[in-house]
Amino acid sequence: MSFINYSTREINCKIVYYGPGLCGKTANLQYIYDKTDPNLKGKMISLATETDRTLFFDFMPLKLGEIKGFKVRFHLYTVPGQVFYDASRKLILKGADGVVFVADSQMDRMDANLDSFDNLRDNLKEHGYDLDTIPLVLQYNKRDLPDIVPVKELEEALNFRGVKSFEAIAIKGVGVFETLKQIAKEIIIKLKG
Repeated sequence: MSFINYSTREINCKIVYYGPGLCGKTANLQYIYDKTDPNLKGKMISLATETDRTLFFDFMPLKLGEIKGFKVRFHLYTVPGQVFYDASRKLILKGADGVVFVADSQMDRMDANLDSFDNLRDNLKEHGYDLDTIPLVLQYNKRDLPDIVPVKELEEALNFRGVKSFEAIAIKGVGVFETLKQIAKEIIIKLKG
């Protein structure tokens, strides 16, 4: 749920990067943070657990324009991928305006992708959101590795809504900004609607 700050004339939107452990959520945020103009971004915050990290930062893009005289600021979050951090995942999803689901393209990670996607649906439902309607973009990461699932199979397994999806190599920045721009666009369309 977007937060409107009337004193700064900003609409604050929350984007959550969701997916199984080690799928590339952190790599996405790190790449975006490193390539974003320092004058347009806040500080990167990392909440480390024993085996995983939750990252977040905010930024204000230059070319998205305004909505009724308000600038738009995006707050990007990752969730911990490990299943035993489900309470953290739920908490981070609260107030989300849009979700990027990052799937690991490796064959042996397909079950983890499906489990994480089901977990996303359940956790959204607990907050009163519907995976069928919330702004959503899919990213098929690690496309440079051997033994990967064909995009067609990933689409059949995960893209039941026919939303935009992107192939990515997050650690190299391939597909990272395309994914971000698309989820931002989806959120803006919903806000204007």
